[in-house]
Amino acid sequence: MKELDRITMDPAVMGGKPCIRGMRVTVGTIVGLMAAGKVIEEVLAAYPYIEREDILQALTYAAWRSEEKDLPLVS
Repeated sequence: MKELDRITMDPAVMGGKPCIRGMRVTVGTIVGLMAAGKVIEEVLAAYPYIEREDILQALTYAAWRSEEKDLPLVS
């Protein structure tokens, strides 16, 4: 998988959710917009401070994360 250098997680930004380059735009927001039928150009118009590569990496991250398996912690 290619490096996802535009996806950041910082507890001080959006509660540590995966975000675009440290901004208050979450991967979930981007994926939700795309799932609702928006095209990349519409997302870029709504968020002029993000870039096409940000959107592509958000989608890549979401696809990768959906394949992960969460295991419960055993105490």
